[in-house]
Amino acid sequence: MSVRKRISAEKRKESRKDIALATLKNVPSSPRKMRYVADMIRGMEVFKALGVLKFSNKEASRKMEKLLLSAISNWEQKNERKAETGELYIKTVFVNEGPTLKRLRPAPQGRAYRIRKRSNHVTLIVDAYNKEQEQQTNN
Repeated sequence: MSVRKRISAEKRKESRKDIALATLKNVPSSPRKMRYVADMIRGMEVFKALGVLKFSNKEASRKMEKLLLSAISNWEQKNERKAETGELYIKTVFVNEGPTLKRLRPAPQGRAYRIRKRSNHVTLIVDAYNKEQEQQTNN
């Protein structure tokens, strides 16, 4: 690795030290379905979001719940303490398109219809509310 790349890699690594994130790759559902669930919880307090995901009927919400628990655990690991109610919120959640499997289905008169089995990648970032900043903005 060259010096310039190493320096930029170290900067990237240093900037990610304070961020607690979790990623989920190659989820076998369409990005559109996963984005619907991501939009439900974006910006919420984490324990409230866990409740929303727990009682949602969507299959994507099960995967998102597991990812959120992982992000909370990552935050606790980095900060060396347990998360309290009302302390953490979902800062960012986004869904990107993953690889698409292309399959063929038989159709009438010797034809074939193409089936696209989509997948997605989900990234979720959890952060703590800053009490000091809120008090300064209120004064």
